Amino acid sequence: MLQKTSHTYMMLVCLLVNKMGDRKAALKEVPDVVRNPQSGKQFAKGRFLGKGGFARCYELMDTETRVVYAGKIVSKTLLIKKHQRDKGKQLGKGGFARCYELMDTETRVVYAGKIVSKTLLIKKHQRDKMTQEIQIHRMLSHPHVVRLDGFFEDADNVYVLLELCSRRSLMELHKRRRAVTEPEARYFTNHVVMACIYLHDKKIIHRDLKLGNLFINDEMEVKIGDFGLATIVEFDGERKKTLCGTPNYIAPEMLGKKGHSYEVDIWAIGCILYTLLVGKPPFETLSLKETYQKIKENDYIIPSRIGADARHLIERLLAADPSARPNIHEVAEFDFFTKGYLPSRLPTSCLTMAPKFSSSQLAQSERRVPDSARVRNALSPRQQARQDMLAAPMRTLGTVPEAQAVSAKPAPEERNEQACGDVPSDCYLSDLYAQVTEVLSKRASDRPVIQEDEAEDPAAVPVFWVSKWVDYSDKYGLGYQLCDNSVGVVFNDNTKLVLDAAGEQVQYTERDNSEQYYTISVYPKELTKKMTLLAYFRNYMHEHLQMTGANMAVREGDELARLPCLRTWFRTRSAIVLHLSNGTLQINFFQDHTKLIVCPLIGAATYIDTDRKFHVYKFDLMDKFGCPRDVYSRLKYVRTMIERLLSQSGTRPGSLSTADTRTGIVKNATPSHRVSANSPR
Repeated sequence: MLQKTSHTYMMLVCLLVNKMGDRKAALKEVPDVVRNPQSGKQFAKGRFLGKGGFARCYELMDTETRVVYAGKIVSKTLLIKKHQRDKGKQLGKGGFARCYELMDTETRVVYAGKIVSKTLLIKKHQRDKMTQEIQIHRMLSHPHVVRLDGFFEDADNVYVLLELCSRRSLMELHKRRRAVTEPEARYFTNHVVMACIYLHDKKIIHRDLKLGNLFINDEMEVKIGDFGLATIVEFDGERKKTLCGTPNYIAPEMLGKKGHSYEVDIWAIGCILYTLLVGKPPFETLSLKETYQKIKENDYIIPSRIGADARHLIERLLAADPSARPNIHEVAEFDFFTKGYLPSRLPTSCLTMAPKFSSSQLAQSERRVPDSARVRNALSPRQQARQDMLAAPMRTLGTVPEAQAVSAKPAPEERNEQACGDVPSDCYLSDLYAQVTEVLSKRASDRPVIQEDEAEDPAAVPVFWVSKWVDYSDKYGLGYQLCDNSVGVVFNDNTKLVLDAAGEQVQYTERDNSEQYYTISVYPKELTKKMTLLAYFRNYMHEHLQMTGANMAVREGDELARLPCLRTWFRTRSAIVLHLSNGTLQINFFQDHTKLIVCPLIGAATYIDTDRKFHVYKFDLMDKFGCPRDVYSRLKYVRTMIERLLSQSGTRPGSLSTADTRTGIVKNATPSHRVSANSPR
């Protein structure tokens, strides 16, 4: 089992259905108590966790052992069409389930569960499909494959217990980062390749490899999950005929219905690597028809900023002819994996911020410009005609300079292309303003029926937010603690210091936003006063504010971590406004101690209510299902605060505060400074 302190994590998925004939019936509620007839165990339904395209997720807790599971539920009213009922032809986003978390109250083991209603298993082919998925998955045991820990059934459902990966999936990372650095792409893809070597050696084709099925645990290990479309090759040379998968990752031979085998997984790995490095899938368009046409024509372009080894590997993985693709063992031997820098572990901060790599590490991943003849030979005439147009660097919505070492200056000829990952000067405030304005313009809170649960998506919860702050700006600046227990100070001269949760790594940001990295014991003499103040703020919060947890032990990969810093802040009569360098904007309201955290990169607003419960709403889902009034009113305030930030950019931190902010209601106020303990759980 995967260990996390005293917790062990697994996963439970639940499919509950309404009667087939009632298409407009409301989604059948999950019972407050789910019982395993074989063992007699009972599980209490808990908090909402998330959903896929057809799914909702909630906690379920074993009332005796305190084991916590997660379960998926699907209404049969969503499974009317044949392509929705037949999992072999699943082409939409998300799964067919709603998830619940279940915790053993005695052992505190946390599970997630796949609960499949037996009403979905009436026909033989449906039962065979479910049986095959379980049979394939239960035979697997590999560090980079989601573990299946068991299954049971009662009169209504089949329950499958799976490992729960608490850092979500590469899809959420992609939404926050768009393009990632080459060492990161190598690290993630290497895990996928190792898992596929294991699967292919067992004669198993996954057939649905994509970012959303590549899960991440607390150790930042990638694990392949969701074997609903997996199949076993019965004999050498067998070609499967089923059309299945996800549009952006489907291989051309599958679309051509010529039969397929292991090569479809190789193709999907090529799409995954391309997406990680470029920031979007190679064949993505606005229409399914056009996407399929581009796949059939092998119509894609690799931007010139991509390194030669990565380019060569992508070209081989995305070969139109399946026989021209390398097998999975050959993939592992490409120079991209064997010669470039491969981190042994990545920090969790890379979920939203690019890591810091040393010059020597980046030298191993140094880009070698391919000679023009080789590139031209690799492109079709149509691709070559578009090369010049698309070779120019694209602005990605990364949260940091994605394509460069933050500690090393690029060579002059590389600077233009490496700038493609730079964040906009306003740290996405303009993007956020447009998103919030769009939500408000739809007046989503005025609808007669607001489907609040449908608008929620816990997968979009922010990676970092400010949990505590100390205002000493009358002398020095504002000290704060992030949710991971790292501590920072934004000084009155607009320089910043951040100390990681382990109390070892120091990150210093100059006025021009250039970053320098030190340790708690080794730093320049000129930073002595600021380091002393950082220690003061940190000790003050330890002594006077309740901490969210003890210091974290130093872990491998921490030396690569880059944390977001507080870019700017100000206070009004009713709130404090905090803008992080990764684009996250947080507003803490003094009167009721609620908080709203908005992220432009993932397009979501997280509302922390008076009970400190998290409610995560996607902007696009609020547009579709409505917006709670308390969130809507706070979004209007958010827009006003963004206008203030945009109109007076470049001012000193705290200078936008209104004159009488000292009368704001904050906890533990003293005459000399203000503090606030905000520890959302």
